[in-house]
Amino acid sequence: MRYVITGGAGFIGSNMSRTLLDQGHEVVVIDNLSTGAIQNIESLVDQPGFCFVNQDVTEAFGVEGQVDRVMHLASPASPADFDRLSLEILAVGSDGTRHCLDLAMAKGARFFLASTSEVYGDPLVHPQPESYFGNVNPVGPRGVYDESKRFAEALTFAYNRRFGLDVRVVRIFNTFGPNMRIDDGRAITNFLWQALTGAPITIYGDGSQTRSFCYVDDEVRGLLALNESNCKGPVNIGSTFEFTLSELADIVLEVTGSSSPIEYLPLPEDDPARRRPDLTLATAELGWEPTVEVREGVARTAQYFRKLLATSDSG
Repeated sequence: MRYVITGGAGFIGSNMSRTLLDQGHEVVVIDNLSTGAIQNIESLVDQPGFCFVNQDVTEAFGVEGQVDRVMHLASPASPADFDRLSLEILAVGSDGTRHCLDLAMAKGARFFLASTSEVYGDPLVHPQPESYFGNVNPVGPRGVYDESKRFAEALTFAYNRRFGLDVRVVRIFNTFGPNMRIDDGRAITNFLWQALTGAPITIYGDGSQTRSFCYVDDEVRGLLALNESNCKGPVNIGSTFEFTLSELADIVLEVTGSSSPIEYLPLPEDDPARRRPDLTLATAELGWEPTVEVREGVARTAQYFRKLLATSDSG
């Protein structure tokens, strides 16, 4: 099949593109490189069936030829981007989503939306099932991302109900692995960068807040399983391996052999206290569950970051 992947030069998008090419599909990556990186797809450029288009999806665009799947993964997604790219995040969730939906409509393709666990906000229900409507602060600093994705979900299902468009919606929980931006501001990248450079590991709050970390290979496998299933969603795809941030810092220190000290800083506004998916639906409908344990995933990601740092130092 021929896939269009918006945000395909980003973290998850580039890993998904590689997987699809390995499976024999054709892939058209659309990315404006605002947070994606050409380095993430350099190894794909010469592969048969791969095409890269530098395009901002908030502007109307088309794709020549057959398209079987439109997978909309484009959006800045890191806390470090929420202030810097606030308007861009809102635009890609609204105008960008509509342009991708229109492309799917024009091509008779299935549309896949990458939504997020952030639609649950700072949840009052734990773990979070898809039926939970969330506890989101729409005017807080995280609101631009939370509400962008909530709107994108609503728009997707409006197209499904009004036009009969074939859709799939996933809610992605914390994911990590190669091709992450080392400076993206997420806990696992912060900790690894700090540990590998000998800087203090900064924990916001007292470290008791939890996250569930899914290695990117598992995440991509779950996303593709949903895309080829008969389930519209939304479906949670993430890990039930729940850790406090203090526990995660200890794992990073152990895996890297770092002696970085730990520093505690004030907790950012609206930072969720707990986050873990209820995977009942994913297990029942997709037969999917994560297999890579966090310690192993951290070791693989640390190896990737070591190479990045070595390249940067040599440059």
